[in-house]
Amino acid sequence: MNTATTHSPMAYENRPGFFARAEAWLDERGKGAWIAAMVLGFIFIWPVGLALLAYMIWSKRMFNKSCKSMTRTRHMSKSSGNSAFDAYKQETLRRLEDEQDNFEAFLKRLRDAKDKAKFDQFMNDRAKAANGDDTDPSSAAA
Repeated sequence: MNTATTHSPMAYENRPGFFARAEAWLDERGKGAWIAAMVLGFIFIWPVGLALLAYMIWSKRMFNKSCKSMTRTRHMSKSSGNSAFDAYKQETLRRLEDEQDNFEAFLKRLRDAKDKAKFDQFMNDRAKAANGDDTDPSSAAA
């Protein structure tokens, strides 16, 4: 009987460590998870909270829109080993990013148009009120 394990040491080298898995887990949940982890770190073990704050500032997670974009970029750069699939994946991701950019631009134009309509309505109401006050005899006596 041999008591040696059947796992090769190389199998453990490809697995990410605890910190890499924790980072990926927090990235999947977004900036709120990072902030919650930092606050809990300050509450229970203040050096851990301080370390998380320093890491968030150093890695620019504190100032990015989302941590998910970092995870997405990491997954986009990972190669499958099949060049045809990688080219297809890269083209599809580029197309989806273009569609997302176009949709965000469309939403911005809608918000701008809505804001302009509200502002125009405000200015029209204000002009009507100003014209109404000019004809009011009580305002002329004051």
